[in-house]
Amino acid sequence: MPTLHTNNSDSSAPDILALIGRVLIASMFIPAGWGKVVGFAGTVGYIASKGVPLPEVCAALAIAAELGLGLLFLVGFQARWAALGLAIFTAVITPIFHNYWALPEAQVMMQKLNFTKNLAIVGGLLAFAAFGAGRLSLDGRRKA
Repeated sequence: MPTLHTNNSDSSAPDILALIGRVLIASMFIPAGWGKVVGFAGTVGYIASKGVPLPEVCAALAIAAELGLGLLFLVGFQARWAALGLAIFTAVITPIFHNYWALPEAQVMMQKLNFTKNLAIVGGLLAFAAFGAGRLSLDGRRKA
């Protein structure tokens, strides 16, 4: 059975897959962070509607996480730390903004789906935190 990772250091498949994975995950965080920048007041209002204290501070932290860490993760600079930061951010906000257990029946299915998708994203981010961004990253170039 073929494997994606071999002992041959010339195999680029894991690095290409890591790059694709970083692009796909970052494509969720970076636009969301930018949307919070251009729609800051709306973001603050939405955060406040969930009963979160200091909504302006939380909105700024969300921008820093999604846009800042998202960009670092995309280019693979300090990617393990960026992935860990995004994983923690996502794990913290998920039960606040996708609390399907406290919603009307008509909203449960969609919010439960979002909740479980976020947990899967946390899992992917933790894998990057554990194994790194691969050679096709700024971290990978610094090691070479």
